[in-house]
Amino acid sequence: MAAPFFTTPFQPYVYQSPHDAVIPFQILGGEAQIVQIMLKPQERVIARPGSMCYTSGFIQTENVYVPGQEVGVWQWLFGKTVTSIVFLNSGSSDGYVGIAAPTLARILPIDLAMFGGELLCQPDAFLCSVNDVKVSNTTDQRPHNAVAGAEGFLRQKLSGQGLAFIIGGGSVVQKNLEVGEVVAVDASCIIALTATVNVQVKYNAPIRRAVFGGDNLVTAVLTGPGIVFIQSLPFHKLSQRVARAVTAPNMRENPKFFIQLAIFFFLAYVVIVSSLILTDV
Repeated sequence: MAAPFFTTPFQPYVYQSPHDAVIPFQILGGEAQIVQIMLKPQERVIARPGSMCYTSGFIQTENVYVPGQEVGVWQWLFGKTVTSIVFLNSGSSDGYVGIAAPTLARILPIDLAMFGGELLCQPDAFLCSVNDVKVSNTTDQRPHNAVAGAEGFLRQKLSGQGLAFIIGGGSVVQKNLEVGEVVAVDASCIIALTATVNVQVKYNAPIRRAVFGGDNLVTAVLTGPGIVFIQSLPFHKLSQRVARAVTAPNMRENPKFFIQLAIFFFLAYVVIVSSLILTDV
């Protein structure tokens, strides 16, 4: 007997655009996807550094500082690049450029005109854009949005009326929140949301546990109206599992690791104490 069908308030994301002249593009692949964008003469694509996979022959590539992409001192301190890659079709015929996701991620085309011209994203969610799209990395000053870790206060804002492409790990679903509707989501699973969504952070454990790490310790309580995009496998969760799988067997096979670590800290302690004694003398 077939399993019963249940309706769900979460839907897979489907791209829609109100523009008459839709920019031709194609998303290729399953998990680690590539977006192939067709460019007419003198059209250009702005992308994050290192994302180019392939281009046609007449596409010019330039690493430039784009005035519209706001990157400040905080972003530079956290390792954010201050430049973007511009792909310009300098030929007389149509060309194309292939932009690849940097991780095992899905690529979502976002027409900002469909979302009120503004979208708040997780850091590094932006992949590339066409036409009128402005990317700004801003610090969220609202106290209730303060979350342990850079992802809690460093947000990426996309604004304009153009076409942007963002990335999300694993499966991606969309939730349309009605006025006053509330949904709780793991903070790291939020890819993007509209500016109309109210965000409140809830700690599921004492703050000290959140500081020292853990899973599902921070929950974002979202209140509508608005739209939120949710990913099932954030990159940091994937990287943590890979790191545990790689380091754990090595530590079990090398019982001397903890002895070597203890000796290292002991020698560091001796050096610090000796320097303090010599300074006093």
